[in-house]
Amino acid sequence: MNKTYSIKELVMLMVRHLWIIVLATIVGGVLTFGCSKMILPLEYSSHITMYVQSYTGIAENINNNENNISNSKQLVNTYMEVLKDDAVMNAVGELLMKNHDKGLLANNFEFENGEILPESIRKCLSISSVLDTSAVKVTATTKSPEIAADLCNTLTKVAPEYVEKAVGVGSINTIDVAKVYNTPVAPNSTKNGLTGAAIAFMLSMLIIFVIDFFDNTVKDSTLLGDRYKKAIIGEIQQYGTDKKNKTSMRTAYFKLTDRKVPFYIVESYKSIRTNMNFSLSTMDKKIFAVSSCNPGEGKSVTSSNIAIAFAQGGQRVLLIDADMRKSMQHKIFKLNNKTGLSSAISKMNTLEECIQTEVMENLDIMTAGPIPPNPSELLASSNMSEILQTLSKQYSVIIMDTPPINVVTDAVAMAKDVSGIVMVVRFGSTTDEDLDEAIGKIDFAQMNMFGFILNDIQYKHSSAYYAKKNGKYYKKGYGYGSGYGYYVSKPTEPELQKEKDSALDF
Repeated sequence: MNKTYSIKELVMLMVRHLWIIVLATIVGGVLTFGCSKMILPLEYSSHITMYVQSYTGIAENINNNENNISNSKQLVNTYMEVLKDDAVMNAVGELLMKNHDKGLLANNFEFENGEILPESIRKCLSISSVLDTSAVKVTATTKSPEIAADLCNTLTKVAPEYVEKAVGVGSINTIDVAKVYNTPVAPNSTKNGLTGAAIAFMLSMLIIFVIDFFDNTVKDSTLLGDRYKKAIIGEIQQYGTDKKNKTSMRTAYFKLTDRKVPFYIVESYKSIRTNMNFSLSTMDKKIFAVSSCNPGEGKSVTSSNIAIAFAQGGQRVLLIDADMRKSMQHKIFKLNNKTGLSSAISKMNTLEECIQTEVMENLDIMTAGPIPPNPSELLASSNMSEILQTLSKQYSVIIMDTPPINVVTDAVAMAKDVSGIVMVVRFGSTTDEDLDEAIGKIDFAQMNMFGFILNDIQYKHSSAYYAKKNGKYYKKGYGYGSGYGYYVSKPTEPELQKEKDSALDF
């Protein structure tokens, strides 16, 4: 996979998923704050300062105060290590057990063989030197304020004896006792909440980037065309959601003639019509198939609307539903499917009986008909070829809605009978592997491929390519009639007449 990002693309990627990042940040912060407030135990702290003094005798100490202070500073680090020794911790533990109930101690320390583990006491202590002094600060943090204070005081009691044994010189003294502070020092719910929010923020951005980096679905028409060296016949935007039913419009069987279809969608199909007119202009047969890699990628709705667009351009059009396994055209146009293509190929009915005429002005439709046991064989039969030869003399354009190529071989079985095939690719759904497989089958059958229609566009990976205006996406740098524009101004009457005259001349 060779995918690169510019800084602008990364920023736009995060902006497109901003609501996810914001939601994750809020949830992370709230959860962390709630856990700190409701689950984590309260902790209390107390402290005391011990002072190190180095001397070899009273007389020397009186006459050499400066030297004594210097020696005391040198001993601080040694004393700190002595205070952390297991022997000192054991002595502190014994005194604590004499002064407090074992149940209370068990809430603060770990026990083994009836004794407090030295390591559990050491975890509750923080011993540090005070900068540029010979003082040692001891801070104890436990779940009980009384235990925290007593831990500090107990350590100061046993410290002189063990320091003298270990070092042999100097002394360690205190001038006060540790006090009981009933205000908890932990957890800091606010700090934890902010930390959790920050972690959720960074994690959500990382996940979004990783998902996008490894996403191999088609999201760029330029890359799609360049990869397979094929034309982009058209691009159709996903144009909204049904708010009442909360269902995406891409799942509906919509037609260009429906009232709710926006103008820019109609223009997209007119662009496809224009591009296909150019593609078919050099072909003897004005017959082409429309297919996709997999089911659910919108090839049936796309076929029907291409047919409508051709019919609106003044050409006489026949739309054939060649997907006899899962026919859709009779549902889209609300037609009877008792007779159709399967009936015509098997000669159960005459060709005229299988075609439903004037479904719309200039548009006739042959539905799929009853489901046969052998659709692939019927489509590849000589009867099918004869039917298409006959119909091509009666219609300006014949459009065939064929089954998905990666599911069955029906579409490529008609390679000899059609001028070529158009592949419908669903934005963010069709993968590179799906296309590789489908294109491989088309090439193997030596079937002419006109190009791709990128369907259901939601946004573009590169923000420089698509822009948004009034809730609609359009391709920058292109205007009306280019085959790429989505948001365009309404053409004037002379422009519409010119387009219609051009289609009639064809």
